[in-house]
Amino acid sequence: MTSQHPALGIDYGEARIGIAATDPVGIMAHPVETIHRHKTDGVTRIVQLVQERGIRTLVLGIPVRMDGTEGTAAAKVRAFGRELAAALPGLPMVFMDECLTTVIAQEKLHAAGKKEKSFRPIIDQVAAVEILNTWLDSTLG
Repeated sequence: MTSQHPALGIDYGEARIGIAATDPVGIMAHPVETIHRHKTDGVTRIVQLVQERGIRTLVLGIPVRMDGTEGTAAAKVRAFGRELAAALPGLPMVFMDECLTTVIAQEKLHAAGKKEKSFRPIIDQVAAVEILNTWLDSTLG
């Protein structure tokens, strides 16, 4: 069986995309970078990261409503996923419910003593870590 790791976690947003990655064996997820979409094409940068890091799986956070349905934000993530799939044919892609990942990320940064103003630049990366952690937990079963 081929390893799924390292994996790249993606917290997609219209302004910013948070990126996180697992280590080569999938034990831990760590923040990588925030892609500012007005400065950089998200698909192009993710393709570069996949190549640089030898990524074997993409994990995209998808916003699922509390009632389990998907709305327009989820449709935008799925459209972005289709762009990535076209740019990276054959690379496995998983959609993970990202419900509350930003809230959890904010709580963890607050617990670490960070002020909200200081964690704005990294909140999307930390949310991507949470998306990857959720996926890692689901693969342990």
